[in-house]
Amino acid sequence: MTTFPQSPASPLPGERGELLRALAEQRELLLITVRGITDAQAGQRTTVSELTLGGIVKHMARGEQVWTRIMAKGDGELPDGMLDTGQYRMTEEDTLPALLEAYAAAARALEEAVGALPDLDKSVPLPRTPWSPPETVHWSARRILLHLIRETAHHSGHADIIREALDGASTTEQR
Repeated sequence: MTTFPQSPASPLPGERGELLRALAEQRELLLITVRGITDAQAGQRTTVSELTLGGIVKHMARGEQVWTRIMAKGDGELPDGMLDTGQYRMTEEDTLPALLEAYAAAARALEEAVGALPDLDKSVPLPRTPWSPPETVHWSARRILLHLIRETAHHSGHADIIREALDGASTTEQR
């Protein structure tokens, strides 16, 4: 059975702290879905989807790493692994504790990067992806944080369904 590291509680003041606390709350809800499960359960498909609880945690860690790099570097370059579809799958080599630690490390790195910004209005070019429009798109650091909150909430819903199909547990009952 696995427990998870706590999400950092942002010491940053103002809007930065509020957005980071909102993201930490969403992470905490998502991570409730993996509370007390084994590696085998984390890698188990419970719906017709390919998604697993471990795969979602792995994807969320990668997502925060990628968006932190995009925001901090601001060079418009495609970060390593951004388009790697393997980020959605828990492999036999992966362990849930290692995935959880990677997610916690990504959360700490994001908070450090946000703290180092001059302000949340800093605009950065997004990297080109197969789904990008022809023109370069710029997002503010604020928009990146809002995107991460939305993305985490979105996948938290997926994780809740997967966990409920796994053993009947729900985030609401485990809070």
